[in-house]
Amino acid sequence: MRKLTFGMNVSLDGYIAAPGGDLGWSVPSDELFQWWSDRVGATGLALYGRKLWEEMSAHWPTADQRPGATPAHIEYARRWRDMPKVVFSSTPRPVDWNTRLVTGDAVTEITRLKAGDGSPMDIGGATLAAAAMRAGLIDEYVLLTAPALVGGGTPFFTALDSWVNLNLVETRTFSGGVVLTRYETKR
Repeated sequence: MRKLTFGMNVSLDGYIAAPGGDLGWSVPSDELFQWWSDRVGATGLALYGRKLWEEMSAHWPTADQRPGATPAHIEYARRWRDMPKVVFSSTPRPVDWNTRLVTGDAVTEITRLKAGDGSPMDIGGATLAAAAMRAGLIDEYVLLTAPALVGGGTPFFTALDSWVNLNLVETRTFSGGVVLTRYETKR
């Protein structure tokens, strides 16, 4: 069975985006950016909700060709394009860069993908991750908590019908005060 991880930058008060989708509070240090790049390089399959897909696909496919692109951004762009991806959207849309589209039931498809063989999967996008969270499909939560309070916006966690007990398996502090906490779901 494949492991499914939900990881995002998150404000100290629990949001992945401030009101209006503002992400200005979560600009990563070089060290944290490299951590994310290494994570993308190790991901066997990335699952994206429509909104996150639109943001990522608007930037990363050509980020390495932009003036002033750093070696780290060039590497991340290459890794992102090469990484297999699945986009979940209720409306058909074109996808590219080693990606396939799923317009059917996300929980059914994620369950099918988890049951197969293969390397770990990451899930991103608040709505998609919330559906997987409520269905009990997430095996690991990775929070990269920024020292910022944004006061509202898009929450990392969704309302649940029952408790989810977790085991802390890793902590790390990055420059700039971002703290990584990684938890595995107790099964």
